[in-house]
Amino acid sequence: MQSRWNDAEAEAMVTRYAQQGVAPDLALRVYTSRLLGRDPRLVLHGGGNTSVKLRVLDLLGEEVDALCVKGSGWDMANIEPAGLPAVRLAPLLKLRALDRLADEDMVRVQRANLLDPGAPNPSVETLLHAFLPARFVDHTHANAVLSLVDQPDGEKICRDVYDGRFGIVPYVMPGFDLAKKAARVFEHDPRIEGLILVKHGIFTFGADAREAYERMIAAVGAAEAHIRKKGTRRIFPAIDLPSRLAGVAEVAPILRGTCAVKDDKVEGAYRRLILEFRASPAILAYANGREIVRYSQAGVVTPDHTIRTKNVPLLVPPPDAANLAQFHRDAVTAAKGFVERYRAYFARNNARCDPPKHALDPLPRVALVPGLGLFGMGRSRREAIVAADIAENAIAVITDAEAVGRFESLPEDKLFEMEYWSLEQAKLGKAVEKPLVGQIAVITGAAGAIGAATARAFRAAGAELALLDKDRKALEPLVQSLDALGIECDVTDDGAVHAAFAACCARFGGVDIVVSNAGAAWQGAVGEVDDQVLRQSFELNFFAHQRVARAAVKVMRAQGFGGALLFNVSKQAINPGLDFGPYGLPKAATLLLVRQYALEYGKDGIRANAVNADRVRGGLLTTDMIASRALARGVSEHDYMRGNLLGREVTAEDVAAAFLYHATALKTTGDVTTVDGGNIAAALR
Repeated sequence: MQSRWNDAEAEAMVTRYAQQGVAPDLALRVYTSRLLGRDPRLVLHGGGNTSVKLRVLDLLGEEVDALCVKGSGWDMANIEPAGLPAVRLAPLLKLRALDRLADEDMVRVQRANLLDPGAPNPSVETLLHAFLPARFVDHTHANAVLSLVDQPDGEKICRDVYDGRFGIVPYVMPGFDLAKKAARVFEHDPRIEGLILVKHGIFTFGADAREAYERMIAAVGAAEAHIRKKGTRRIFPAIDLPSRLAGVAEVAPILRGTCAVKDDKVEGAYRRLILEFRASPAILAYANGREIVRYSQAGVVTPDHTIRTKNVPLLVPPPDAANLAQFHRDAVTAAKGFVERYRAYFARNNARCDPPKHALDPLPRVALVPGLGLFGMGRSRREAIVAADIAENAIAVITDAEAVGRFESLPEDKLFEMEYWSLEQAKLGKAVEKPLVGQIAVITGAAGAIGAATARAFRAAGAELALLDKDRKALEPLVQSLDALGIECDVTDDGAVHAAFAACCARFGGVDIVVSNAGAAWQGAVGEVDDQVLRQSFELNFFAHQRVARAAVKVMRAQGFGGALLFNVSKQAINPGLDFGPYGLPKAATLLLVRQYALEYGKDGIRANAVNADRVRGGLLTTDMIASRALARGVSEHDYMRGNLLGREVTAEDVAAAFLYHATALKTTGDVTTVDGGNIAAALR
């Protein structure tokens, strides 16, 4: 590991922030925090923290000693000065005289002494930074250091590697007790350059930002050198794999289905997870190892990770492409066993808690699949990515730990203490989940007005999105704004639809909702129109719906927890218009298709419903069509668009709201919802 300090960059940072009234030392604290935070071998997803002690002005203009320390919610990779809230230092130092301090009281004291009442909560390790006298303090969960401290004799190894330059702090959970323990270790030998926290990470400190940062880099480099010197090359003898393995798109829906639980409050609802797949030579060597049960089930590499990944991953057998049914059965058994073991772990550790803890969901957050790789899991794609990143990081740490010795995590009770930390428990129940969190929606014709409005509505409701459209260029702005998967797809092409659903499964793990929206309005007198026009219309306005629904049903049945098929059928299916036979005929067939899917797949929990919309600006009605129709009726465009019983114009957002309703209506199937402002001729009942 090499220092990435650059004098020109550091000076530019000082100059840039000076224009905002930021002191040079705070600007350099931001600079080195980013250097640390942008290296995943040191810091992952909000982990680690940094601080600097300064003289600053409070709100009354009085100069006080303050600790500027990383605030909750900030990531060191892109931290700004506001992410290092200033806390009055003197009151923090007084706390050291206490024998005990509850975590909740510690947080209150820290918050009460913020110079800016609107600043984020300071790090839970604020007191550790405060009790150390150094001006600059850095903390990371460096991979190489964890590989050394996560050993049965980790303390001895670190004493040998660092030869007295670092103090060794036995494991204590973050908070007041750890801060006092670390301060005592420092005071035993104030000449040390930092602290090694057993089973946790590393602190370094210095008189300036560069010294603290480069001490961190040197210390991690020493750990890496020890691993290179002592490590062995081949540490994971491999198992035998099937001759042909199933692919990610086949395995992911099965795995996702097994890692879901029924909602005991809402019939038909499930708690579902989004999947994030990873594969690399290092991941495969680890996942294919004969001793995977031993080293993968030993626990996390640093206790902070248990909040994101739980203590251990789910293990399933390699997926034999020739016998996916057996893999499905084995995965169900493995997931059921994981849930049972987690509930037993909670029960035995919760028995000693007063007051008792509230159980988290028992679902895994990481799955290891021999021959294939790993899946991170979460209630959102963001959570799944974080879990996958941490799992990939853990593999690197454990691989090196096994190369130099034997990986060892913390005992179960210590991991439970972290996972069920009172500060984390306090967050439960405060956030209200959006209705489609954990669900994956595929929307066809997504670049059009109705498709785009539906995509925005579903994203706002928490869904992950796969947006399909023939026009990739028109689709791209929507994909970017909604952080969606965009797929160029002609829904009249079997291969394109199959590839699109495979891509969705590989990206997210499966499919829960399909909005089959793509369509076009061919016109002509039915007795005169060319057969080719009818065939083209049927291909897009009927067969494409069938093609998309068929692909979705295959995935939904593999998952095993139902889903929603939603179709745009148009009022032409019920109330045909003059010269609109080429459009209305396939739409009428699609209406029956909806009911057939409802009839045949209700037993699988798959709902099939339709939205019947009319006169939607930007839908199939172009500006020219609106103008010509208004002219033919002798009315203004405004009056034409409001020519319904309610006298109200129907928008794409109104249609999207109907699709969103059906996505959440767990006890409705075979229904057609009319969104047209009122047209008795198009009403079904």
